[in-house]
Order: sequence, then C-alpha cells, then structure tokens
Amino acid sequence: MLTLLDLLSAIALLVWGTHIVRTGILRVYGSQLRHVLSRSVTRRPLAFAAGIVVTALVQSSNATALLVTSFVSQGLMALTPALAIMLGADVGTALMARVLTLDLSWLSPLLIFAGVVLFLSRKQSRLGQIGRVAIGLGVLILALQLIVEAARPIAESRSIETLFASLTGDLLLDALVGALFALITYSSLAAVLLTATLAGSDMIGLPAAIGLVIGANIGSGVLALLSSSMQSAAGRRVALGSLLYKLLGLFLVLPLVQPLVAWMDSLDWSAATLVIGFHLGYNGLRCLLLLPTVGWMARLCSLLLPERARDEGVAAPRHLDRAVLGTPSLALANAVRETLRIGDLIERMLGHLLEVLRESSPTAAREVRRLDDDVDALHSAVKLYLAQMPRDDLPDQDGRRWAEIIELAVNLEHAGDLIEQMVGKLDNHKRARHHRFSDSGLEELSELHARLTHNLRLSLNVFLDGNHDNARQLLHEKMRFRREERRLAHAHVDRLGQQVVQSIETSALHLELIADMKRLNSLFCGGAYRVLEVEGEPLPHDALAQAGPPASG
Repeated sequence: MLTLLDLLSAIALLVWGTHIVRTGILRVYGSQLRHVLSRSVTRRPLAFAAGIVVTALVQSSNATALLVTSFVSQGLMALTPALAIMLGADVGTALMARVLTLDLSWLSPLLIFAGVVLFLSRKQSRLGQIGRVAIGLGVLILALQLIVEAARPIAESRSIETLFASLTGDLLLDALVGALFALITYSSLAAVLLTATLAGSDMIGLPAAIGLVIGANIGSGVLALLSSSMQSAAGRRVALGSLLYKLLGLFLVLPLVQPLVAWMDSLDWSAATLVIGFHLGYNGLRCLLLLPTVGWMARLCSLLLPERARDEGVAAPRHLDRAVLGTPSLALANAVRETLRIGDLIERMLGHLLEVLRESSPTAAREVRRLDDDVDALHSAVKLYLAQMPRDDLPDQDGRRWAEIIELAVNLEHAGDLIEQMVGKLDNHKRARHHRFSDSGLEELSELHARLTHNLRLSLNVFLDGNHDNARQLLHEKMRFRREERRLAHAHVDRLGQQVVQSIETSALHLELIADMKRLNSLFCGGAYRVLEVEGEPLPHDALAQAGPPASG
C-alpha cells in the first residue's frame, strides 16, 4: 500500500511540476508568446513552427490551445492558421517528452536550489518568475526519478502485473485508458512520460504503451475541447479540429500497429526510449501529412459548429477569457479591451443624450436605458474577472494596471447611471410640461456636451497608452471645462434677469444638467491623476495654474 502511495505521489509531483513550468513561462513571456502566435498567420509552415516553439516552452499543448481558441473567438485569427498551430503544438509536446527523458538527474537539485533562491529573493520580478520555472523543471525531473523507483517494487506484484496485462492486444481499449490518463493528469505530456516510465519498468508491453501514447494525444484534444466550452463557436472549432485530427491519426495507425511493434522490437533500444521515439515519430509524421488539409478541416468544423444567431439581450463580455487568468499580462490585456468596450457604450449613450436634449426622442431615451443595462453587465463582468485573478505574485506594474482598470470601470459605470438619470430628467420635463430650452441655452448645453465627448475619448486614450503628455492635456481640458461651466451658468442667470421666458421655465433643469455634466467630466478625467503620479509629473494644482485665469461671465 505504501509503495502505491509513493507512486501516486510521484505522479502528482510530475503533474505539479508541469503546471509550475507552464504558469511560470506564461507569466514571464505570456505577452511575447501571444504576439508570436497572433503574428504567425501569414503562412501555414510559419504557423506550424510557432505552435512547436510555444508548446515546447510552456510544455503543454492544452495551454497553446487555450491561447489559440481565445484568438479565434475574439476574431484575431482565422481558423485555418489556428489549426496549423495546433498541429505544431502536438509536435512541440513530443519534442519536450524526448528532452525530459534524457538522463538529467544531476540537473534536478541544481534547478530546484537556484530556482528557490531566485524566487524567494526576487519574487515580484521577472527574474523571480524565471526561478519559479526552474523549480518546476527540477520538480518535474525529480518526479520522473521517483516514478521509476516506485514502479520497480510494484512491477514485481502479480496483481499489478495482471491489471496491466489487460491493456495488451486491444489498441482501442489502450487508447481509451491513455485518454483517461491525460484527462486525470490534465497533461498529455505527463501521461506520455508516465507511460514511458511504466514501459521501462516492464509493467506494460510495447503494444499497450503505443495505445496509451495515442490515447494520451486524444485525451489532450478532449481537454482542449472541454476548456473551450465557454468560448464562442469560432473558438470551439479550433479544439474540435484538433481532436478530429487526433482521432484520424488513431485510425491511420490502427492497421500498422502489428508490423510497427515487430520492427520496434528488433531495435536495440530500451522500452522507454522506444515509447518516446514512437511518440515523436507518430506526432511528427501525422502532423506533417495532415498540415496541407487544414483548409478542408476548417470548412468541416465550420459546418459541424455553425455560428449561432446572437440574441438581443444584455451584452455579454467578449474578451474576458478565463483560461488565461493565471497569466496576469494576458488577463489584464483582456480586461483593458473589455473596459474600452464599456467606454464605447458610454460614448453612444452621450450621443443619444444629445438627441434627447435637442428634441424629445422616446426611441433615443429607450436606447440609453438599454445601453446602461449593457454597461452595468460588462462592469460586473470586468470586476468579477479581475477579482478571480491570482494577485499574490503580481508585479508592481501589473498591480497598478489592475487598479487602473478597476477605477476606470467603476467611473464609467457611474457615468452610465448619471447619463440615464439626465435622460430621465429631460424626458419627464419635456413630456410633462412641454417646455423647451431657449436657443442660447440649447447651444450652450450642446457645446458642453461636445467638450464632454472629447474628454471621454481623450481619457480612453490615456488609459490605453498611459502617455503623460495626454494625461496633462486631459487635466487642462478638465480645468477649461470647469471655467466654461461657470461661464455658462452665469450666462443663464443673465438671461433670467432679462426675463427670457424659456430660460425661466427650464432654469432648474438647465442648471442641474450643467452640474451633471461637470460630474461626468470629473469621472472621465480621473485617470489622468494616476498616470501623472506614476510619471512623477505635477498634479492638478500646477495644471490649474498653467490653464490661466477663469473666463469672465
């Protein structure tokens, strides 16, 4: 019993080591890998090579699948190059399996020691995350050694020998067990390494090992399909195509198993080396042969998973891919895109506000209320997404970006509520009392509205690029808006003194709208302060002084 527990704990350590390496690489080089994949779409061989390189680094074809399905779901990549990348990912996994079965026992303690020192001393830096990757590699190599040691006494047990004897002779059954191995360990790489270790310990024969390896590949395809279940139909097509290619490989190799095993038995290699060699050769030949067919497979997947018609209900987030939550740089980039989408909705609400301001428009008022529901939904989605991000090891720069996204999302949500309230005031006042603004009053409010729209756009640019020149310009615009707001309020009071009837009838509403626009402007311009604080620039008091004295009313 203790020996079996030793084996299970060694397998768990193997899975954990691959997880640490994958997350560490994605945290350090996630943005660069994302860039490599997104740019490798011009030619199929280039996309194929990118899939090999990225998967060899992250040691997980499933991680590559998550990135690629996210690109396709967001419309950043077509399905055909995505399938080419996935074929390359299968080869990348096989290459890493070959590297990790070399005699690297001397390297394990060195990697763990150096990794711990780097990680503990530079935890929040890129160097600290590289230490994390070194720890994962050392743990992975150590786990392989422990599996070999734990498997030796188990191999001598007759009951265990009988159990594994049931895996010989039926390729489909062996493939099913291999797929279950991959699903349980959440890694085809771990399943293949485990299979090679079991074969090297004479616990399973070569025919069973081949079936387990093929099944492990299929299991990784099932994992990718399950992981993409929350994606759009476009994203799920990538995982479906990858799985179909793996199933096709099974049926292609099925009639060749017996002569292949006979030929491999004639080679003077260890069983573990034969298993890893088969894995590399099988994936390499399969993927190279099927690479020219990615266009046909893309059309087949499009037929099997057609795009569903979108409903007209509350807007759903498009960019918040939960599969990359463990990679801060990618998750923050997704949150930025979704927050900018909220900003676009606020700009549309401002456009409809102007329609209601100039003339009573029930259609525009209804659209504002609908858009505010969308803003609320996306705001909640962004907050929940960021709350699910692991923040323990978040670098300082990513921590500041996290706070910036939260702040802007909250400000935009408040702005949406305020715009809806303004539209409600206008709609009720015009319908109930049939009053209209004076020509001068309407022109003044329209002028403030135009400044407000301009400041919103500038605010979103500052949020996107963090340019301190744009941030200072935004603060200057805020001060100008304040001066203009005071001037227009004084002008309105002057019209009251001149007994302009329309101004008297709409006086309270007019002043309330000016005050509401001032609040909106403050919400839009708030992000400039954080940028200038980080850049060490003078804060608003200096900006106010440089903006000049307020204009007289």
